[in-house]
Amino acid sequence: MSTASAASAASAARTPSAGWKQPIGNAVVALVLLLLALGVPGTTTVFRLSSASAAVALPDIALPAQATLVVLAAVCAALAAVGAIAIRRGSAPPAWAAIVAAVSAVLGFLTWAAAGATLPVVGLLGGSLALAVPLIFGSLAGVVSERVGVVNVAIEGQLLAGAFCSALLASVTGEPLVGLVAAAVAGMLVSLVLAVFAIRYLVDQVIVGIVLNVLVTGLTGFFYTQVLAPASAQLNSPPRLGRVAIPVLSDIPVIGPVLFHQTVIVYLMYIGVAAVAYGLYRTRWGLRLRSVGEHPRAAETVGIDVSRTRYLNVALAGLIAGVGGAFFTLGNVGAFNKEMTAGAGFIALAAVIFGRWNPLRAAAAGLLFGFVSNLQNTLSVIGSPVPSEFLLMAPYAVTIIAVAGFVGRSRGPAAAGKVYERT
Repeated sequence: MSTASAASAASAARTPSAGWKQPIGNAVVALVLLLLALGVPGTTTVFRLSSASAAVALPDIALPAQATLVVLAAVCAALAAVGAIAIRRGSAPPAWAAIVAAVSAVLGFLTWAAAGATLPVVGLLGGSLALAVPLIFGSLAGVVSERVGVVNVAIEGQLLAGAFCSALLASVTGEPLVGLVAAAVAGMLVSLVLAVFAIRYLVDQVIVGIVLNVLVTGLTGFFYTQVLAPASAQLNSPPRLGRVAIPVLSDIPVIGPVLFHQTVIVYLMYIGVAAVAYGLYRTRWGLRLRSVGEHPRAAETVGIDVSRTRYLNVALAGLIAGVGGAFFTLGNVGAFNKEMTAGAGFIALAAVIFGRWNPLRAAAAGLLFGFVSNLQNTLSVIGSPVPSEFLLMAPYAVTIIAVAGFVGRSRGPAAAGKVYERT
């Protein structure tokens, strides 16, 4: 058998396990939507696209719930057929089919969950972005750190340290920007501890990350109880960052109030995602970072200082995560509480894996997890019949399904988590 024939046979052998996942998933979604349609006969779901203060008011969209679910189920069934035909012809299912099926599934669930009620779309999206901001900062930190070869399990601790220091320093000085800088420094210090133990002392990176999370949780909890709580008016009442509306862009219907009427931290997030995405693949810094994370021995042979590169970029990752932690106290809650990150660092780490160590995909995964987390708030307000227990577990269930079910065998940076000693 020729080399070309062997490669073709190997590709065909891999197709069933890899390619059929999408059409089967689309077929399952179609079946679920049909089952949901049976429970909402004669009801209407209203999607409210504008708030009362919107510059451009859009009319509400009222959809018959049962008919909408049937149509969306038919769309998903058709997409399953398209994927199956593509596989039969020896090609992969089209990527757009997965996107359309995902949108159909989300729209179908919202139509069913809000049947007989009015769903505020702007509020749903705005709340989702607010919950996603720390996740996106954390996922960027994870991408930078792991791309350079250091597994960053300590994202939770970096977020929590940033939240604590931002609340304390902003309360003492009365300047939220001082708190923002303090958060960045706090996150960087936590990451430097990780770097020292992982790079210099060659300690297992996952163990160090877990220990740091426990340490930061304990320290911030202790200082909150002993210092912040007794003098909360002086030490735990930080001024919150005000929202800044970008002219013209903030007046765009639906997305304008959500994306362009935000705090400085959210705008820093936009810049951070774009900067990391561009720098990682288009600059000398990104090339050096990725080479150290993939093959440190080869990087060293061309003159790259592996240890220095890892120290600097792990510190940068902690700085990014610290800024994300400041959002809890300066942009959202307005005060520090014990363990207020509530596992956001671990969900951010899942977003890194779900996004396959790509900053844009990781940010999109953070938005997805933020959207799912905000569903429980929005659906509870409108009186949805969805059980509260399901809404509480939904973010974590989606995280598990996304990482274990849809990502498959994701390949991370080859040298991530591995001990490297100079020869």
